Amino acid sequence: MSCAGLETTREAVAKYVNENYKGLVTQEFQPITINDVILVSGCSMALEMCFRVLANPGDNILFPKPCMGYSTWIVGCGIEVRYFNLDPKKEWEVDLDHLESMINEKTKAILINNPGNPCGNVYSKEHLLDILKVAERHKIPIIADEIYEFFTFPGVQFYPLAALSKNVPILTCSGITKRFIMPASRMGWIVINDRNNSLDNVRKGLFNLAGRNFVPNSTLTRALPEILSNTPQKFFDDNSKALFNHSLSAFNILKTCVGLTPIMPKGAMYLMVKIDFERFPSIKNCLEFSQILLSEQSVSVFPGFPCFNFPGFFRIVLTVPEELIIEACGRIKVFCEKHYKHDNEKYLKSG
Repeated sequence: MSCAGLETTREAVAKYVNENYKGLVTQEFQPITINDVILVSGCSMALEMCFRVLANPGDNILFPKPCMGYSTWIVGCGIEVRYFNLDPKKEWEVDLDHLESMINEKTKAILINNPGNPCGNVYSKEHLLDILKVAERHKIPIIADEIYEFFTFPGVQFYPLAALSKNVPILTCSGITKRFIMPASRMGWIVINDRNNSLDNVRKGLFNLAGRNFVPNSTLTRALPEILSNTPQKFFDDNSKALFNHSLSAFNILKTCVGLTPIMPKGAMYLMVKIDFERFPSIKNCLEFSQILLSEQSVSVFPGFPCFNFPGFFRIVLTVPEELIIEACGRIKVFCEKHYKHDNEKYLKSG
């Protein structure tokens, strides 16, 4: 076993990627080989390794807003975090103009999380191509957090960034915790997509850094080829259908809640909800909203700030049984009706 992981397992990951990209790739796509795969202890480690190898102290990496807490892995290294906006009115698409305005001479990478946490976004092929155009124009590689790859709802197609890229190097980070429903397994990988060999030093750095980190546990390393090749499609389809039904149940209740605007997801495991604080004058912010909701209704939600650097929203998780989703959303509705101020209507109309 090399520092990059067991060769037979790396071959299995390369095969898994190549087979899943069939029908989605550009003509220029270069099939993945064992030399493009590094096994790591989970997708989080994969992302952290990419951040550390691509950027030095004083450099910056662009993260989406909202997003999970990627910044905790790099701020201690002296790397600046710069955020570009996602637009909730456009199903959380990247604000391309804002993205481009965040780029400067110190920008070393753009992170794209698709399908996304916390938004449940799944980007169209056309939108991904537009993102690639920005990266290509500025000669910046992309780190693709695709841990929810192919975890989409019925009728929605996921496109891996590396399958579409002609010239932009892509470092794809993924693993088995989400699509394969194996939380805490700590089994992930980095796939280096660099057909123009513009990241030779980065490739070398990633392999060197892999030698300093803990490799995935040996049991999962040896089991991974079977997991990737023999998990029936029905398993994935059933999980996606179940979470889609959960999201519909949550969305249909939450859209009837006064003062709330849920945004229907397209994949992953989450749903984001906007709070109209003009309707809740006694509640200061989304953190306080979540704290009072937990205290009064025993419903736990994740506040948009500080969890995702996105004030005014909260996130719910869709993986609990559907009957509990319905119960929780019903309690949120009761909570909103209690704290909603009807006399605010006159103020809003006059304003």
